[in-house]
Amino acid sequence: MSWDISIMDLPTDASSVADIPDDFQPQPLGDRSELIAAVRDVAPSADFSDPSWGELATPDFVIEFNMGSEEVVDSMMLHVRGGGLVVDFIDALLTRLGRRAIDCSAGEFFTSEASGTSFRAWQAYRDSVVERP
Repeated sequence: MSWDISIMDLPTDASSVADIPDDFQPQPLGDRSELIAAVRDVAPSADFSDPSWGELATPDFVIEFNMGSEEVVDSMMLHVRGGGLVVDFIDALLTRLGRRAIDCSAGEFFTSEASGTSFRAWQAYRDSVVERP
């Protein structure tokens, strides 16, 4: 079970996901090697031994970076588990990438404030359905 964030080319002038024009054609995010370098700028310990599926493991959270198998990456999905300051990390990553993202739980653009609320709601749900040892 993960909290998922989708990073892609999204219109900068859209206030909400509903404002994305039906005919909008996103551009690729870029070359895989450039994206990996950008992630490592923010998280030097990120492991990309599998370049299509990287991982950042911290004491507080784990993020899997799913980029698919193509060298030119259209989108990146972050699969988040754990807690801590993960929202701040994602905000820093989006700033470094110069991109926007969609908080898949909320169905809206990622923002620190709204996604912080979404993340806490996901954690509460997770804690209610996952048995702890």
